[in-house]
Amino acid sequence: LVGGGVRDLLLGYHPKDFDVATNAKPEEVKRIFRSARIIGRRFQIVHVRIGREIIEVTTFRGHHDDLAKTNSKTDEGMLLRDNVYGTIDTDAVRRDFTVNALYYTLKDFSVHDYCGGLEDIKNRVLRMIGDPATRYKEDPVRMLRAIRFAAKLGFTIEPKSAKPITELSGLLANVSEARLFEEVLKLFLSGSATATFHLLREYDVLKQLFPGADAAIKAGDTLGVALIEQSMISTDKRIRGEKTVTPAFIYAALLWPALQREQQRLAAEMPPQAAYLQAAQNVVSQQLSRTSIPKRFLIPMREIWDLQYRLPSRQGMRALRLLDHARFRAAYDFLLMREDAGENLEGLGSWWTRFQVATDEDREQMVKDLGKQNTGSKPRRRRGPRKPKTDGAPSAE
Repeated sequence: LVGGGVRDLLLGYHPKDFDVATNAKPEEVKRIFRSARIIGRRFQIVHVRIGREIIEVTTFRGHHDDLAKTNSKTDEGMLLRDNVYGTIDTDAVRRDFTVNALYYTLKDFSVHDYCGGLEDIKNRVLRMIGDPATRYKEDPVRMLRAIRFAAKLGFTIEPKSAKPITELSGLLANVSEARLFEEVLKLFLSGSATATFHLLREYDVLKQLFPGADAAIKAGDTLGVALIEQSMISTDKRIRGEKTVTPAFIYAALLWPALQREQQRLAAEMPPQAAYLQAAQNVVSQQLSRTSIPKRFLIPMREIWDLQYRLPSRQGMRALRLLDHARFRAAYDFLLMREDAGENLEGLGSWWTRFQVATDEDREQMVKDLGKQNTGSKPRRRRGPRKPKTDGAPSAE
């Protein structure tokens, strides 16, 4: 056993999965296990299915000195292929962090530490193996992994490992949108979303993943920051309670500050509804240039947004129709988060809270009361019919 599973066991956590490292090459592993499947191009690994579980099996990787001969890099130093095989000793120094380079072997039932990982676990330090800048250039996603592990484990990123992150974060632009989407899910759906958000801002990496949100926050959008933090707190709480969390909700919150800012910019040029629709299109388009958003999450995200503009309209049968909307619950939760973040919605969240549990008779009265509130100001005096002209009136001719 190798990697995060060993690390988590030493920390007293229950590992989500276990990885295996071996001197057998992928083709050899596949011949042994009929359920095995080789995946990956940059570095091949084998997924071995045992019942419902998938065990990830990797072949020991070779030393850095062999890379120039065998592997392919971009001009920025990013590895395109990394299929150099070696021994357990060389494999250890090829791993990203010392705390992930721990091997538990059945030969003597002991943990083998080749890079000082046990000491770093004791000191709760996250340390990159090798030269951090070089390792980040090889795979920029390692910067996101550093932030994710630091947030998840409550570790401090060792200064030499932390220093290049802000400077090199722009290299994330070379990573595919699909891979970055998967990394975003790992960042925010691992039970430490709040700490992750703070670290992304601390190391100025948020702009590489969510440029619109980063721009709005840096422009002084305190409500936007509060909303995102509320969503992260809620996400962490749901994960601790083993409840489901949809990426649509996370993305709706992370992109909301950008949506609000863009809508305000367009409001001077077009009607409110048109400004919202155009703003949503612009924000989504910008985000898709950084991370992909599969349609199964993009459509619900847009529906959560749409309902924020429909929930205030409750007259007639609208309230009941909104209550039956498939995305009502998520939109309602989002509405409450906006209020918790400090946005003044004039009691809208409270109204919907009461409406959901009210009887049919009470619901009808609540809607009628809205009409009374809307007519609370002095009504405009309707203009009566014109008086007929008198004989002394000037002629129209």
